[in-house]
Amino acid sequence: MAQIPVGIIMHGVTGRMGKNQHLIRSIVQIREQGGVLLANGDRLMPDPILIGRNEEKIAALAQAHGITRWGTNVDEALANPHDIIFFDAATTQARPALLKKAIAHGKHVYSEKPVALGLEEALDLYRTAREKGVCHGVVQDKLWLPGLQKLRLLNEAGFFGKVLSVRGEFGYWVFEGNLQPTQRPSWNYRSDEGGGIILDMICHWRYVIDNLFGEIKSLSCIGATHIPERWDEQQRPYRATADDAVYATFELHNGAIVQINSSWCVRVRRDDLVTFQVDGVNGSAVAGLTDCYTQAAVNTPKPVWNPDVRQTHNFFNDWATVPDTQVYDNAFKVQWELFLRHVWGEGDYRWGLLEGAKGLQLVDLALKSWRERRWVDVPALEG
Repeated sequence: MAQIPVGIIMHGVTGRMGKNQHLIRSIVQIREQGGVLLANGDRLMPDPILIGRNEEKIAALAQAHGITRWGTNVDEALANPHDIIFFDAATTQARPALLKKAIAHGKHVYSEKPVALGLEEALDLYRTAREKGVCHGVVQDKLWLPGLQKLRLLNEAGFFGKVLSVRGEFGYWVFEGNLQPTQRPSWNYRSDEGGGIILDMICHWRYVIDNLFGEIKSLSCIGATHIPERWDEQQRPYRATADDAVYATFELHNGAIVQINSSWCVRVRRDDLVTFQVDGVNGSAVAGLTDCYTQAAVNTPKPVWNPDVRQTHNFFNDWATVPDTQVYDNAFKVQWELFLRHVWGEGDYRWGLLEGAKGLQLVDLALKSWRERRWVDVPALEG
């Protein structure tokens, strides 16, 4: 058995997502567990170099997690043949150019989503990577959340029978920033800086729907900027130009209807910050990030509609919990391990730049539907 160092350029890991999910909970954890085990008993050991604009921040982050390599020069890092993977979690606007530069250097690329601001740019990235022959991956973390893994298990077991509909509710109240500090950066609400919940979340819903429920045939979407004024990190008021809520309906080729609401302007009264209810002929399920509840056809109550009498039946008691029959690792870490194995030639990997482009396709069509106030078809996307 051998331990094989894998040089990884990690760009943009001083931000919340890059630092917490990709560095601390993925790469650092993989290093602490002794690397990624291959079929022949060898282990791939991530050897990251952290790259960022702020020298003080990047040095402190590296020191805090026992990482000896860090820097501020992307070009110097790309020139090092030891580092075979380039990862980006920085700004969406700069991402396509950085990924293309990394691909030109022969690096395998792994990226946060969205991979670009629009479909054509995303497809250009995919074609460039394909022509260069490098491995490529796009973060699609929600597929490995315990709640959605349980939904997949139910579907594969035939629990639902014919799936009729899916209802998704995502979001929570993001404070405006005047009375209480906001939880999200101000660029999220500026369209010229890559903000907007349609660009942010519709990419997620594309891969969730495709992988769990079926191929999308058409969609109808309306967005909104419910809160027109917010306060930035310096407590200065600014005009919000990006959408902060989106209400979308998807028709699938298999006949199911999927409705997903996403909002930064909603107060939570549900099981989790995101929930999906799947209704089928033989049973239904409601899944959050971690837990999943089921109700089979034979366990379905028969309520009586009577608006003149207070409802005394507790409908929550009619649902059974899907047990944790396995250990669920961090979703980002699981996908990192799959990508590292793929780079080493072990295992197929479906979640590449073409899948990232599909997310941007759905974003573009959602914006088109909102703009033109109509249903639009979702054509098959070929690379």
